[in-house]
Amino acid sequence: MAPIILELQKRSMDFEVIHTDQHYDKNMSNIFFEELELPKPDINLKIGSGTQAEQVAGTMLGLEKHFLDNMPDVVLVQGDTNAVLGGALAAVKMGIKVGHVEAGLRSHDNRMPEEHNRRLTDHISTLLFAPTQNSADILKNENVWGDIHITGNTVIDSLIRYLPKAKTDIKERLDIDSFILMTAHRAENVDDPISLAGLVTIMEKCPMPVVYPIHPRTRKNLENTGLMSRIDSSNNIHLIEPVGYFEFLGMEKECSLVISDSGGIQEEVTAPGIRKPIVVIRDSTERPEAVDSGFAQVVGLSPKEVLAAVDKAFATIDDLADRSPYGDGTAGKQIVDILASIDI
Repeated sequence: MAPIILELQKRSMDFEVIHTDQHYDKNMSNIFFEELELPKPDINLKIGSGTQAEQVAGTMLGLEKHFLDNMPDVVLVQGDTNAVLGGALAAVKMGIKVGHVEAGLRSHDNRMPEEHNRRLTDHISTLLFAPTQNSADILKNENVWGDIHITGNTVIDSLIRYLPKAKTDIKERLDIDSFILMTAHRAENVDDPISLAGLVTIMEKCPMPVVYPIHPRTRKNLENTGLMSRIDSSNNIHLIEPVGYFEFLGMEKECSLVISDSGGIQEEVTAPGIRKPIVVIRDSTERPEAVDSGFAQVVGLSPKEVLAAVDKAFATIDDLADRSPYGDGTAGKQIVDILASIDI
């Protein structure tokens, strides 16, 4: 949301920032407001952890209470988290227009909670800001009621704006010459002991050191399953604490390739200044443009398949596209242009 917030500030338009606090660890929350020079949230819902239902319900209850005294003209939500669905439902139930940033993404994998969240949010939104033509076509084919606008994705805006500030000393700190950057946080990968053991095997056998900024929940799972002993005995695996946005951008820039189950990172690696191959450790992706443009391979979690994809990525690294399929860095401006031009 940073590019939209900064554009609203630039035009002196009246807005509020509402922080759900779904990610409440300092390294996954406060540091982003500080680094991106965003205004402090006007309200913090303090949703925290909990079940899927608790997070959606907590968001709805907190926002309904706030909106009764602070009725907005439109509520913008971005992405596919439980808080996004809760925010959209709270708004539409009170007759407030909803704008969904990053609309139209589909993995077609109904096992993913995120798939439910984004589909439901799209179908109750008044404004749908699709990052690509493919996303817009999906929305049209689903006969959504809202107005569809192709804007690119604000992820690229942020990368272009902040990449000059990206910095990391990870190579010096870990005394390594090169590395693979890994992230994994999805429940199907890190909450299942068999899948988690597969992740460890992949990291053990990668052709160069693996740096893994690890989610606190995943670290706990590794300890509870006894897998941490394998990591401690491997010279190839480097677990580090979650890092801020600037350091993570620096790591994306410095790494040789990325292994991840993240959605957003599939877009980030396509940006000018990054341009790195990514091996997606999922069975499906809602970012097919990253695959079509040659950046991503979607391979699942089989160690054999993942390691083969890593070898292939190294062999084809010079063939990556020069331009990102997710826009030219003006998505935030386009979205605010649309908001300013319509009667809301």
